[in-house]
Amino acid sequence: MSEAVGPDEFRAAVGRLPAGVAVITLRWRGTLHAMTASAITSVSLDPPMLLFCVHTDARFRDALDDVDTWSVSVLADDQGHTADWLASPGRPAIDQLARVPHRPAPVSDAVWVDGAAAWFDCRTESVHRAGDHDVVVGSVLAAEQGSADAGGLVHLRGRLRPVR
Repeated sequence: MSEAVGPDEFRAAVGRLPAGVAVITLRWRGTLHAMTASAITSVSLDPPMLLFCVHTDARFRDALDDVDTWSVSVLADDQGHTADWLASPGRPAIDQLARVPHRPAPVSDAVWVDGAAAWFDCRTESVHRAGDHDVVVGSVLAAEQGSADAGGLVHLRGRLRPVR
């Protein structure tokens, strides 16, 4: 029997897996909350569903116990600054989106980040514990594509990289 893989070894190896970068937002107790996520994927086409992963002790995770709708803004290739800001530890809970251009999402009561490559509004269908994260599965309520020339942003080897 082999020993379990340690967190540092796992992080280094899984860092070789390119992952799309998105911002997840929701409105909780009258305040907009946001987080950067690279653990997000399509789950189903019929019905349309997405999932994202959130750390179990994150403030955003607490909000999901009270709020069942949220939005996803798939970041474009020039939005690395937005991803970095919304992933910064210690950023303020209030007005964290003040420096990020955004507009109201059509269904979720959250917001969509301006200039993103695509947007989704979702409703939580289920939440599953998975180690130190929870997997949040949502039904897609609205979807829209951004500019045809928008590239994407991926997380690879610990860095954000634009993709065209």
